[in-house]
Amino acid sequence: MKSGYIIVADSGSTKADWVAIDSDYNRVFETSTMGFNPFFHDKDVVQKGLSENDMLSKIAADVMEVYFYGAGCSAEDLNRKIEDGLGLVFENAKIKVDHDLTAAAYATADDQPCIACILGTGSNSCYFDGEMIIDKIPALGYILGDEGSGSYYGKQVLRAYLYNKLPRRIHDKLHDTYKLTKATIFENVYMKPNANVYLASFAKLLSDNRNDVWVEELVSHGMLDFLSYHVCSFENYRDVPVHFVGSIAFFFEDVLRAVAERRSVTVGKIMKQPVEGLVDYHLRQAKLSHS
Repeated sequence: MKSGYIIVADSGSTKADWVAIDSDYNRVFETSTMGFNPFFHDKDVVQKGLSENDMLSKIAADVMEVYFYGAGCSAEDLNRKIEDGLGLVFENAKIKVDHDLTAAAYATADDQPCIACILGTGSNSCYFDGEMIIDKIPALGYILGDEGSGSYYGKQVLRAYLYNKLPRRIHDKLHDTYKLTKATIFENVYMKPNANVYLASFAKLLSDNRNDVWVEELVSHGMLDFLSYHVCSFENYRDVPVHFVGSIAFFFEDVLRAVAERRSVTVGKIMKQPVEGLVDYHLRQAKLSHS
């Protein structure tokens, strides 16, 4: 491999994880930035967000290849927004932008057939044949879909809060911590950008109160919705492992495994962040291409 760096990045709507690899296949550093989603961000936002990171800025001129996997990067015109922003920072690099579903598959599959899923700020799923994604369920976003995701749960929490249907202890904690009013909720959901991230921020309330019966039932219902609409829609879902990446899958692993068992789903790997698995995948590819 020529002297220089390879950057591997995995971005959700909330946060992006970055790993730099040198020409000797060593991990040089890991860092994070805000998440970049082409539905909400343009090239200028990408450039500004990256330029504020000292570690990435320091090596930018010596980066040869960038592999960026992101939420919302599902079509050529959308990917170009991210590519253009990356190109403004990594001016000498070959840049490839792909979907976060591809990242989930590369990170978990070990080049074997599987169903790869995302349960983080949003949710998604695909069937991976060991080399490429050959089928996927449409992702409907946080308004129509995102079953079992952080934004899905946040929406349920805020709705119950406004309807005064939350358990009193949880209602009071929300009120005291966030000083929530209908006006502030409506402003953040209907008037400000990144409503999905705002909604997902309230999912932490569930992990902080996971012993509450209301929370347990809500989380189980969301997981069941995700399996029903996504995983069980693949004809061979009983025949291959189902891998998950994302904070919701990670923090509620016990609930996910219990619900999956009820639906005859074999849960494989569960990773909070897929970037390490992605790095391993790209190291294998780099070594193979230079062997």
